[in-house]
Amino acid sequence: MYLTRNSVLVVFSLISCSLASSEAEIYSWCEIAHLFQQNGLDGYWGYQLADWVCLAYYASGFNTAASDYEADRNSNNGIFHINIRCWCNDCHTPLINKCKIHCTDLLNTDLKDDIACAMRIVRQPQGLASW
Repeated sequence: MYLTRNSVLVVFSLISCSLASSEAEIYSWCEIAHLFQQNGLDGYWGYQLADWVCLAYYASGFNTAASDYEADRNSNNGIFHINIRCWCNDCHTPLINKCKIHCTDLLNTDLKDDIACAMRIVRQPQGLASW
Protein backbone atom coordinates (compact mmCIF):
# COMPACT_ATOMS: atom_id res chain seq x y z
CA MET A 1 0.00 0.00 0.00
CA TYR A 2 1.33 3.40 -0.99
CA LEU A 3 0.65 6.31 1.36
CA THR A 4 1.17 9.90 0.32
CA ARG A 5 2.36 12.52 2.75
CA ASN A 6 -1.15 13.95 2.96
CA SER A 7 -2.74 10.58 3.70
CA VAL A 8 -0.18 9.96 6.47
CA LEU A 9 -1.09 13.34 7.97
CA VAL A 10 -4.79 12.53 7.79
CA VAL A 11 -4.27 9.14 9.47
CA PHE A 12 -2.09 10.69 12.19
CA SER A 13 -4.65 13.43 12.77
CA LEU A 14 -7.51 10.93 13.10
CA ILE A 15 -5.53 8.78 15.52
CA SER A 16 -4.61 11.75 17.70
CA CYS A 17 -8.21 12.95 17.77
CA SER A 18 -9.54 9.54 18.74
CA LEU A 19 -7.23 9.16 21.71
CA ALA A 20 -9.04 10.17 24.85
CA SER A 21 -7.05 11.60 27.68
CA SER A 22 -6.68 9.27 30.62
CA GLU A 23 -5.62 12.17 32.78
CA ALA A 24 -8.23 13.55 35.11
CA GLU A 25 -8.17 15.51 38.30
CA ILE A 26 -10.83 16.88 40.57
CA TYR A 27 -9.48 20.02 42.18
CA SER A 28 -10.43 21.41 45.57
CA TRP A 29 -11.91 24.90 45.98
CA CYS A 30 -8.58 26.27 47.18
CA GLU A 31 -6.55 24.60 44.42
CA ILE A 32 -8.82 25.87 41.67
CA ALA A 33 -8.93 29.40 43.11
CA HIS A 34 -5.13 29.46 43.27
CA LEU A 35 -4.78 28.16 39.69
CA PHE A 36 -7.31 30.64 38.35
CA GLN A 37 -5.64 33.52 40.15
CA GLN A 38 -2.20 32.47 38.85
CA ASN A 39 -3.57 32.40 35.31
CA GLY A 40 -5.11 35.85 35.39
CA LEU A 41 -8.81 35.16 35.85
CA ASP A 42 -9.28 37.34 38.96
CA GLY A 43 -10.76 40.56 37.59
CA TYR A 44 -10.54 39.41 33.97
CA TRP A 45 -13.10 41.16 31.79
CA GLY A 46 -14.79 42.51 34.92
CA TYR A 47 -15.39 39.14 36.60
CA GLN A 48 -14.04 38.34 40.03
CA LEU A 49 -12.27 35.14 41.04
CA ALA A 50 -15.43 33.96 42.81
CA ASP A 51 -17.38 34.18 39.53
CA TRP A 52 -14.89 31.92 37.76
CA VAL A 53 -14.71 29.46 40.65
CA CYS A 54 -18.51 29.21 40.79
CA LEU A 55 -18.68 28.72 37.03
CA ALA A 56 -16.19 25.83 37.16
CA TYR A 57 -17.89 24.29 40.19
CA TYR A 58 -21.38 24.29 38.70
CA ALA A 59 -20.16 23.32 35.22
CA SER A 60 -17.95 20.39 36.20
CA GLY A 61 -17.50 20.07 39.95
CA PHE A 62 -13.83 21.03 39.28
CA ASN A 63 -13.39 17.80 37.30
CA THR A 64 -10.94 18.29 34.43
CA ALA A 65 -12.36 15.32 32.51
CA ALA A 66 -16.01 16.32 32.83
CA SER A 67 -18.03 15.92 29.65
CA ASP A 68 -21.70 15.81 28.85
CA TYR A 69 -23.67 15.38 25.68
CA GLU A 70 -26.66 17.39 24.56
CA ALA A 71 -29.63 16.10 22.60
CA ASP A 72 -28.21 17.58 19.39
CA ARG A 73 -25.03 15.44 19.79
CA ASN A 74 -22.86 18.37 20.80
CA SER A 75 -20.85 18.06 23.96
CA ASN A 76 -19.52 20.30 26.70
CA ASN A 77 -15.99 19.47 27.78
CA GLY A 78 -13.59 20.16 30.62
CA ILE A 79 -13.65 22.14 33.80
CA PHE A 80 -15.69 24.97 32.21
CA HIS A 81 -17.85 22.64 30.04
CA ILE A 82 -16.82 24.42 26.87
CA ASN A 83 -19.17 23.57 24.03
CA ILE A 84 -17.73 22.00 20.89
CA ARG A 85 -20.04 23.87 18.49
CA CYS A 86 -17.59 26.65 17.79
CA TRP A 87 -14.90 26.63 20.48
CA CYS A 88 -12.86 23.48 19.80
CA ASN A 89 -12.27 20.77 17.18
CA ASP A 90 -13.76 17.37 17.95
CA CYS A 91 -12.40 15.81 14.71
CA HIS A 92 -15.89 14.55 13.79
CA THR A 93 -17.87 17.57 12.76
CA PRO A 94 -16.69 20.60 10.81
CA LEU A 95 -16.82 23.38 13.37
CA ILE A 96 -15.50 26.91 13.73
CA ASN A 97 -12.88 26.15 16.47
CA LYS A 98 -12.50 29.73 17.75
CA CYS A 99 -10.12 28.62 20.52
CA LYS A 100 -7.85 26.77 18.03
CA ILE A 101 -7.64 23.61 20.16
CA HIS A 102 -8.77 19.99 20.04
CA CYS A 103 -11.72 19.28 22.30
CA THR A 104 -9.76 16.47 23.98
CA ASP A 105 -7.27 19.13 25.19
CA LEU A 106 -10.04 20.38 27.45
CA LEU A 107 -10.19 17.03 29.25
CA ASN A 108 -6.67 16.83 30.69
CA THR A 109 -5.14 18.27 33.85
CA ASP A 110 -3.40 21.15 32.05
CA LEU A 111 -5.88 23.98 32.54
CA LYS A 112 -4.00 26.64 30.58
CA ASP A 113 -5.87 25.90 27.35
CA ASP A 114 -9.20 25.69 29.20
CA ILE A 115 -8.56 29.05 30.85
CA ALA A 116 -7.40 30.68 27.60
CA CYS A 117 -10.52 29.44 25.83
CA ALA A 118 -12.80 30.59 28.68
CA MET A 119 -11.15 34.02 28.49
CA ARG A 120 -11.93 34.13 24.78
CA ILE A 121 -15.55 33.08 25.34
CA VAL A 122 -16.17 35.66 28.08
CA ARG A 123 -15.12 38.45 25.70
CA GLN A 124 -18.25 37.70 23.65
CA PRO A 125 -21.17 40.08 24.18
CA GLN A 126 -22.91 37.56 26.52
CA GLY A 127 -19.92 37.43 28.90
CA LEU A 128 -20.30 34.71 31.53
CA ALA A 129 -23.92 34.33 30.48
CA SER A 130 -22.51 32.33 27.52
CA TRP A 131 -22.59 29.40 29.89
